[in-house]
Amino acid sequence: MKQGDLLAGLTVAAYLVPQCLAYGELAGLPPVTGLWAMVPAMVIYPLLGSSRQLSVGPETSTALMTAAVVAPLAAGDPERYWATASLLALLVGLLCGLGAALRLGFLADLLSKPILVGYLTGVAVLMVCGQLHALTGTGQRADTLMEAVRERLATEGGVHGPTLIVALGALALMLSLQRWAPGWPGPLVAVLLATAAVPLLHLDQLGVALIGPIPAGLPWPQLPSTPWDPSTLQPLLAGALGIALVGYSDTMLTGRGFAHRSGEHLEANGELLALAAVNIGSALFRGFPVSSSNTRTALADAAGCRSQRYALVAAAVTLLVLLGLRPVLSLFPRPVLAAIVVYAALRLIDPGAFVRLWRFRPSECLLALGTLVGVLLTGLLTGVALAVGLSVVALFGRLARPHAAVMGEVPGLAGFHDVADWEGGRTIPGLVLFRYDAPLCFANAEDFRRRALGALSGAHPPAEWLVVNAEAIVEIDSTAAEMLLALQRELADQGVRLALTRVKRELFSQLEAAGVVARVGEELSLIHI
Repeated sequence: MKQGDLLAGLTVAAYLVPQCLAYGELAGLPPVTGLWAMVPAMVIYPLLGSSRQLSVGPETSTALMTAAVVAPLAAGDPERYWATASLLALLVGLLCGLGAALRLGFLADLLSKPILVGYLTGVAVLMVCGQLHALTGTGQRADTLMEAVRERLATEGGVHGPTLIVALGALALMLSLQRWAPGWPGPLVAVLLATAAVPLLHLDQLGVALIGPIPAGLPWPQLPSTPWDPSTLQPLLAGALGIALVGYSDTMLTGRGFAHRSGEHLEANGELLALAAVNIGSALFRGFPVSSSNTRTALADAAGCRSQRYALVAAAVTLLVLLGLRPVLSLFPRPVLAAIVVYAALRLIDPGAFVRLWRFRPSECLLALGTLVGVLLTGLLTGVALAVGLSVVALFGRLARPHAAVMGEVPGLAGFHDVADWEGGRTIPGLVLFRYDAPLCFANAEDFRRRALGALSGAHPPAEWLVVNAEAIVEIDSTAAEMLLALQRELADQGVRLALTRVKRELFSQLEAAGVVARVGEELSLIHI
């Protein structure tokens, strides 16, 4: 084993042990569940995954979404909560496996950059809201912004002083290490110091909650034992679908980012299959849905990992912790785990991303803000559906109203160019050369007709030809074909001839099948300019 993989494995293990304990808490489960979910992921992914850096296991979004799905179904029963979370992981795995079989890897592209910026910021806010009770030592867990506000208003007695001091001290320490000593495993340092402070300062006697006893080793592999209730199957499937989509999108975005830097290639459907396997493995070990962690992946890359052998090293260290350090883990203060969740949440918030989106295109910044507000007001599950819906609407909007140009000659430049882009550009008398930069379909057929006629009416002197530059029109549907036939008749009544240029062979076949070629004339459908 190369030294880089050994060092990366030890570095990631030092970070993931307290982090995964915190994510188990974030999912609403006993903290040790985070480690149980981590071990099979680190063993299985190296066998099936295509990234040498990606760290797969518990992470923020899937842990928070697990709590949002399972809490209403468990009805306060801890054992049912545990079994339902494992069943949710199994369903996520099965859905990912089905997606891999159907070659649905392209679904990772449904969440655009603005959507992800708004979604992750919303996730970060909800993570903080969900930990307010643990940070302050009072109140109940809140999974939405409105629940957090109501809970704070309804909580009597303010905060528990020692709990808040421990939490804020741990958070300040991690932020300081991130700023001044980024190579140090901040979460590990925080929990070790806080654990040492428990007997020294008698924190447990002051009312600071501890993790408490931890079961030995790993649970024996078994299928989730929760009873199959038809009334819960629909929300579980809906939640599993949302978690699968978000988890897979996060995995592909993180994996592709590191793969591009190293000149590697990530196989989309292979990653979907790997995600299916690790979630099924997590379910068998009483875990919850898992995905990839960009923080742990960045740590592994920075430590010099050369292959997924680093994950096997981290898995071995985690097993040693579970087997030999349970007494130490049981003394971890719960407010420190809450502080680790808040620390992870703060790393998800990037105000500069909104600024960059605004500078690039204000509409994309508004899309990100809309997603953020939607997640905060409706919760994670509805927020996922909203995010996907907004992405589709944004894509549909660009398809329905694409760029179009009237082309002509520009002094000193060969060929034809958009006359609006160049000073001195002029059209050819008697000809309107019109380019439409999108496939023609039902969504933009009327827009094409309106803008083409608008270009024709603005021609001076009046044009005798409307030539459509079809280089960006890769296909056409029946609605658009009918529009072209109607446009040809309308132009003929005005004494204007319609022609097409730069028609691709596949598009020509579609135009021929629709009768457009016969109406316009084959020689006019293949003219070159």
